[in-house]
Amino acid sequence: MNSMNSFKGYGKVDEAEERAFRRKTRRRITIITISTVILLIVVIAAVAGVLMKKKNTESSPSPASKRLSLSQSIKAVCSVTQYPDSCFRSISSMHNGSSDSPDPKELFLLSLKAAVKELSGLTSLPDNIISKKINGVDRRVKNALLDCKSLFDDAIEELNSSISSITDLGPDKDMLSTARIENIKTWLSSAITDQETCLDGLIEMNTSSPIHERVKSAMKNSTEFTSNSLAIVTKIIPILEKLKIPIHRKLLSHQHQPHHHRVNPVKRFPEWVNPRDRRLLQDDQNLIKPDLTVAKDGSGDFLTIQEAILTVKKKNESRIVIHVKAGKYIENVVIDKGHWNIMMYGDGKDKTIVSGSLNNIDGTPTFSTATFIVTGRGFIAKGIRFENTAGPSKHQAVALRSGSDRSVFYQCSFDGYQDTLYAHSNRQFYRDCDITGTIDFIFGNSAVVLQNCLIQPRQPMANQFNTITAQGKKDPNQNTGISIQRCTIKPFGVVSLKTYLGRPWKDFSTTVIMQTEIDAVVEPVGWLPWVSNVEPPNTIFYGEYLNTGPGAGVERRVNWTGYKPTITPDEAGKFTVDSFIQGKEWLQEANIIFDSSL
Repeated sequence: MNSMNSFKGYGKVDEAEERAFRRKTRRRITIITISTVILLIVVIAAVAGVLMKKKNTESSPSPASKRLSLSQSIKAVCSVTQYPDSCFRSISSMHNGSSDSPDPKELFLLSLKAAVKELSGLTSLPDNIISKKINGVDRRVKNALLDCKSLFDDAIEELNSSISSITDLGPDKDMLSTARIENIKTWLSSAITDQETCLDGLIEMNTSSPIHERVKSAMKNSTEFTSNSLAIVTKIIPILEKLKIPIHRKLLSHQHQPHHHRVNPVKRFPEWVNPRDRRLLQDDQNLIKPDLTVAKDGSGDFLTIQEAILTVKKKNESRIVIHVKAGKYIENVVIDKGHWNIMMYGDGKDKTIVSGSLNNIDGTPTFSTATFIVTGRGFIAKGIRFENTAGPSKHQAVALRSGSDRSVFYQCSFDGYQDTLYAHSNRQFYRDCDITGTIDFIFGNSAVVLQNCLIQPRQPMANQFNTITAQGKKDPNQNTGISIQRCTIKPFGVVSLKTYLGRPWKDFSTTVIMQTEIDAVVEPVGWLPWVSNVEPPNTIFYGEYLNTGPGAGVERRVNWTGYKPTITPDEAGKFTVDSFIQGKEWLQEANIIFDSSL
């Protein structure tokens, strides 16, 4: 600021001011000269020290100095994690001594391998508990343990995908693109969610069971190691990239993707959906040529959806299109982690219906109650209704659960009561969909954006209430949350009991509602705590932005530390398709209509 003031005049200068200015300039020159001399001395001393150290090392290598160099590198990387001690221990145990001072990318890779090793050792734990306590484990707990086994496998898959994303670069390619980093952050966030879901299921099925404590104790290392890996990729790598600090090798580079074409910013499809998928979603369904057809009347290739799924090749890189003709399919469908790039379209959300009734009260953990489950990446659904008909008295009863990364649901319907839509993990996008329910009927820990959807709370039981969202972010570094943009919230029929926008499920719960029409069905206070009369932790992030309608007023909203009644445009922009789920990279490829920004 002083320098600016010194040169602000261009006209006639007062002599006294001129003399003062000259004195000030001489002082600055003197200071700069002295500083330069000192800097040169420091640099010369540092160079001399390095040369002497190199000479000493070459003449008499010291194992102790080697260990110190490695130890310092690991400690520096682990300093950003929540569990630095376990981080240091795990990476040290995995290092084979191949380099004296490995770069952060190598240490990050070792942290991933340590997490995989720990999780792999857990896969037999559920079966061991079940077999050893065969008469002491009731059906509900057994079901939860079987879910844990499946969740451990899914978490290992996410970790291995992260490892492959690094090792596939090859020895001559040291760059990690921004897109690759975002993928890794998503997969690690999902691996953490998978493990947390295992513990949630055990608590849900039998809160007094010592089995929960046994499993939790056994999972301590795996959960900490996975969290450590996420912290490293979230904090260290972007910092190095931003500051352009070379650590052994240049670690990262942005690979800016050019825009493929100019499109209307309001009506377009995100980039991570390829041109063929785009056409499939835009074209009239009568013009689409499916690879497989499901029809209840026998006019297709299969009578049930699950039969069709089982014929699809595992980890298929190309799109497989399945047409499910009009009809009500009473079945529980599972598209597992190995089934990639399936597109399923019906004859309309009121004509093609997938229906089930599994529920918590009858002994099924919430995680497995879903009528339709998809975890294989790249899933697309269009024109289908997913429902759970268990009813409000059966409590948790999911219509659809998605853990599919880069999954898309377009012009679909999700119908249920408690826990209708389980957006469990990974990146998800919903457009022009209808969602009905009562308690926590949009929940999970994915990075999910819902646009132009009709969200309808319905009449719950007499002793219940309505909460639209329940977001489950557990780790501060997870890139997860619920973003509701340009939707409409209004009741499904007559609703006489209280309705809230949501409640924070976990410590870092994140939910934003923006540019949405909110009906008077929503209480003026807006939000509800998870535990009655207990303010949520200040680590949550809840916010609203430019909502309209009689229920959108924020004057009487909750005054939680973690809630913002009016977030800024910059804050809201972080929850758009482009920023939150990297939509430009994959949705346009599938040709999904989306709003890319605010």
